[in-house]
Amino acid sequence: MNTLDKQFATRLGIAALSPFVLLMLLCSIVPLEVAEFFVSAQLVYGIAILGFVGGLHWGLSFISKERSVEDLKRDLLWGVVPTIVAWFSMAYISGAAFLVQMAAFIFSYQYDKRMYQRFDIPSWFVELRFRLTSVVVATQILMFVIFTVRSH
Repeated sequence: MNTLDKQFATRLGIAALSPFVLLMLLCSIVPLEVAEFFVSAQLVYGIAILGFVGGLHWGLSFISKERSVEDLKRDLLWGVVPTIVAWFSMAYISGAAFLVQMAAFIFSYQYDKRMYQRFDIPSWFVELRFRLTSVVVATQILMFVIFTVRSH
């Protein structure tokens, strides 16, 4: 990948963070009844992003020619796990939902970091994933804290 790919991917990654940050900020300034909507919206957006993160495994699995059947099955399975876990998070109250999603984001990053080594993904992408995951988890923590403080 060239410098343009890195810059473009970084810009897209930052743009994808904007709903997390915007929803968190809005939650702190709107009336409490409206804030509940923003909490739900952030959790739903978390599902979408975890689906995207998992989907990367499907693409990587199919471009590799030297993968065992077991590796392919594992990577395809992992491609759907983050979305399913995130979807199940919606069965809980907001605090538990945020906790489940934060764990899914962190675990996904850790799993992906190892997978990317097998596919020789550039180190800058792994670093970008770490920064993006850190911001997502931080906004989810802050969203939960803001909403909890405002609710009491």
